Amino acid sequence: MVIIATVALVVDAVTALLTYSLSKQSMNIRAAFLHNVADALGSIAVNVAGTLIIVLDWQWIDPLVTLLIAGYILRMSFSEVGPVIRILMLGSLPELEAKHILQEIEKTEGVAGVHHLHLWQMQEHENALDMHLVIVSGRWDEADEIKETVKSVLNSKFGISHITIEMECSRHACIEPEIIGHHLKTDYSKATMIKST
Repeated sequence: MVIIATVALVVDAVTALLTYSLSKQSMNIRAAFLHNVADALGSIAVNVAGTLIIVLDWQWIDPLVTLLIAGYILRMSFSEVGPVIRILMLGSLPELEAKHILQEIEKTEGVAGVHHLHLWQMQEHENALDMHLVIVSGRWDEADEIKETVKSVLNSKFGISHITIEMECSRHACIEPEIIGHHLKTDYSKATMIKST
């Protein structure tokens, strides 16, 4: 057991060293790195336990070391699972506040307002945003230029590269829209049924 654990320790230590530098840039590589570190620590623990069993016949050390290794792996897993869940659930990064983004967009010349803003994390290094952008009345011919300016601001100041914008003229903008998110409001009293005869 001690011999096998020593060989495993060497292999895990080398693999951990190979993945260490990349683990700072990628969640997937970090998971592999932590897995190797856990394996290496497990090999050390097995070496210690095996030696104590050989020398002192402490049989109880084996389940104790097993529990310690399992506890360490659980602790490391819980520390890494939060960011993964945020991406899977399309959550936004904590450091990106929607109100600051809104304020920056509304400063742009030619922008009358913003609503239905959705902000989320697409993947580890890419944030996404979609929104309705209302153009000041009389400047519709500059709409494309205003849109590109807004995209440039979002990319340079907030690192948001995946942006979808629905353009609206101020005279035909959504009525009573939600600023953040999208809540559908349907007025059925104004609906009409068209019957074909």
